[in-house]
Amino acid sequence: MKFNKVLLFMIIAAFTVIIAACGSESDDNKTDAEAGDSSEKNSASAKEPEAEELEGSVVIDGSGTVYPLMARLAEEYMINEQENVSVEVSRAGTSAGFKKFLVENGTDFNDASRQIKDEEAAEADKLGIEVKELKVALDGLTFVINKDNDWANEMTPEQLVSIFLADGNVKKWSDINPEWPDEKINAMGPNENHGTYEFFYEKILDKQDMASDVNLQQEYSTLVNLVSEDKNGIAFFGFGYYVNNQDKLQAVSVDFGNGPVEPALDTISEDGAYADFTRPVFTYLNVNHAKEKPQVKDYAIYVMNNINKFAGETGFAPIPEAEVKETISFLEGLK
Repeated sequence: MKFNKVLLFMIIAAFTVIIAACGSESDDNKTDAEAGDSSEKNSASAKEPEAEELEGSVVIDGSGTVYPLMARLAEEYMINEQENVSVEVSRAGTSAGFKKFLVENGTDFNDASRQIKDEEAAEADKLGIEVKELKVALDGLTFVINKDNDWANEMTPEQLVSIFLADGNVKKWSDINPEWPDEKINAMGPNENHGTYEFFYEKILDKQDMASDVNLQQEYSTLVNLVSEDKNGIAFFGFGYYVNNQDKLQAVSVDFGNGPVEPALDTISEDGAYADFTRPVFTYLNVNHAKEKPQVKDYAIYVMNNINKFAGETGFAPIPEAEVKETISFLEGLK
């Protein structure tokens, strides 16, 4: 009887060892098979640090040419980046914008379709405003005509300039080409508030007097409508306004000496086929504000990180990535 109890004890002990071994092996197998999953779950549950939530406003004014690009970026920023930051974008024109930018408590950015003038830079120094030029895109100065104009869709720079010059001796289409209609040309363009006007006057007209009967307008939309309704109308403005109104207008292809070149994203560049009518466009940053207001600095960095992504869809050619990275490096270093 005693022997049977000992034998029973030994059998129970043996089973206990076997069960323990199986359990241990099962745990080991589970560790090997599920360690990766567990690690992945832990990794997945560990969130990356979220971007700092900002609030406040960013105020931008200036160029009507740059407006569509900056308005697009502002929309994306407020929806996808910082929903508590209000980015207000207006379009008074480059020169009018600088007047709002170069004052105490002025705007945070001024969009510009030309570079800052010496007297504007001097005013900034006088006010103690540190200004940083941010080159954001390339624009092609575009001449547009009515859809029904089937004679003037190709011209040389000299012919185009002659239409707008005070002493160009060109009043009718037939003054340019005897085979063209003997009808008065109705020339139009943006007014003096716009950097496009100044670029045209300084770079294209070489500061020669503009004809007094050129119809100058504040709103680009007005120019679009005027030309679209006038068979003898011709106007100049940035490529983006043409792109967005191709159903109403046609662009003049320009023969710079090697055949007519149509303004397009693949011809607008500083060393390309449309180079003579290509210009960089900018936004100017009040660095003082960027140092004082985190949302202003953050928006500036966002703009440069995304500028080439949205340039094409708003009618601009992109700038070199090396220039983008250099600007971002400057902005990130602001303290």
